[in-house]
Amino acid sequence: MAGKTLFQKIWDNHVVVARDDGKTLLYVDRQLLPDWQHRAFDALVDQGRTVRKPKQNFAMPDHSVPTTVTTVEEITEDVMRVPVEELARHSKNFGVVHFDLTDERHGIVHVVGPEQGITLPGLIVVCGDSHTSTNGALGCIAFGIGTSEVEHVLATQTIWQEMPKQMRINIEGELGYGVTAKDVILAVIGKIGTAGGTGYAIEFAGSAISAMSMEGRMTMSNMTIEAGARFGLMPVDDKAIDYVKGRPYAPTGEKWEQAVTAWRNLQSDEDASFDREVTLDASEIAPMVSWGTSPQDVIQVTGNVPDPAQEGDSDRKADIASSLEYMDLQAGMPMTDIKVDKVFVGACTNARIEDLRAAAAVAKGRKAQVETLIVPGSGLVKKQAEAEGLDTIFIEAGMEWRQPGCSMCCALNGDIVGSGERVAATNNRNFRGRQGPGSRTHLVSPTMAVAASVTGRITDVRKLMEEA
Repeated sequence: MAGKTLFQKIWDNHVVVARDDGKTLLYVDRQLLPDWQHRAFDALVDQGRTVRKPKQNFAMPDHSVPTTVTTVEEITEDVMRVPVEELARHSKNFGVVHFDLTDERHGIVHVVGPEQGITLPGLIVVCGDSHTSTNGALGCIAFGIGTSEVEHVLATQTIWQEMPKQMRINIEGELGYGVTAKDVILAVIGKIGTAGGTGYAIEFAGSAISAMSMEGRMTMSNMTIEAGARFGLMPVDDKAIDYVKGRPYAPTGEKWEQAVTAWRNLQSDEDASFDREVTLDASEIAPMVSWGTSPQDVIQVTGNVPDPAQEGDSDRKADIASSLEYMDLQAGMPMTDIKVDKVFVGACTNARIEDLRAAAAVAKGRKAQVETLIVPGSGLVKKQAEAEGLDTIFIEAGMEWRQPGCSMCCALNGDIVGSGERVAATNNRNFRGRQGPGSRTHLVSPTMAVAASVTGRITDVRKLMEEA
């Protein structure tokens, strides 16, 4: 009998019923609920239904929360305030766990889930947000779902799914100086494209992944969705187990020992079969920057903006030309000639303490040349960063130190890039208008973002740090 992939092992452990048409009803261990999912609760109320397992559902406001406030009362815009208030009201009425704005645990759902031990190896975790794949770094199946599915999970603690195909992406070798997990995942997307993972669950493996920190792995898993896949996960090792140990919602005592024994089997079997395998050489990856309007439009910072005239495929040629027109870039210009108007460090991709430490290392002793927002991913990340003095470094550099939230990533909360403005940002999407109507986004790592802040242009952070 052929071995199983990690994904298949977790899937099989959660099957409630499998139908002949390929649909499988899966048990859901935990659900994360951002503010805009208050509508799913509205539907339950309309139908007179209850939440099946309230203590396995965790709500917290993030997308619509301005990063300049600390209480709901300070939110003035109805479009932002209503979701926060409604999520709180429904959570109280249904008995769902809720981290409100006054709770230091609150923040971006995909930061808080692992931080609190809500996300654990071997679980199935869902959330009404596509970047739920972030949690797969801990060796679980985690994926985004729609509002009607959120409602279904609330009512039944189950969800219908079809088994995806299996892909393994191997990152082998050592990363070079100044190269981060964000650069790795951008390189992956640049290689396979934004449709490369469609229909697959992607497992990341290889020596570079083993050497990567847990927070780096979360950045990788986070952007799996940008490669077209709903699922991104990694095998469980000692780093994952050590990361989980002692977190508030992690098991303790005898249950912890039992859990660890089970988790040590959460790797793909040696003879497991994958439908597709991709391998990248870690040593060939450099700091990456996006130039276009899709996450696959990326290039090394030392490169030049592509020339559509050099593209043989007519459709791709048209895409490149259209993207360059929107981004107001000239074919062939060096990436380091691109000036920026704003910088954003934050989002569920890069708002953890490790990201802020790396950003602060670049900011220290330098001055921001453009408006720069530094936004921690949770209240606890903010607290730790302040205990380490990172906030002081950012403030002395002339950067804005904000409250936790999704901030400029999604332009739903007042943090917006103006039309025609260019931003170097650590979030995960650079689609047209993603950060505000007419905004122009360059996806980068936290260190590359701060390098752009202190120089006013796209800058190779390696050279900047070597010159210090």
